[in-house]
Amino acid sequence: SITKERTEVILQGTSSLDPKDPTAVWEEFEFKCKPGDVRRRPCLISPYHYRLDWLMWFAAFQTYEQNEWIIHLAGKLLAQEEETLSLLATNPFAGRDPP
Repeated sequence: SITKERTEVILQGTSSLDPKDPTAVWEEFEFKCKPGDVRRRPCLISPYHYRLDWLMWFAAFQTYEQNEWIIHLAGKLLAQEEETLSLLATNPFAGRDPP
């Protein structure tokens, strides 16, 4: 069965020196097929799934302690690791200092 509501994990970064500053601008890392921007056309890749996007869906059902890999993913995004960024649709920090 499929639930009527869907919780999503969203990964964001900021260039602000103080991330707690209320004026800090947070930018979202977009995934290739994970739901995100409602103005973006949904991707169709049936019968396959992008594994990272699929894992992000299931991570939303549990805590980060049950999905330690997501902490490592965030670290790789902070380090702007090219191999990891290639798994995403967009990098809002491309050509800029890392978040």
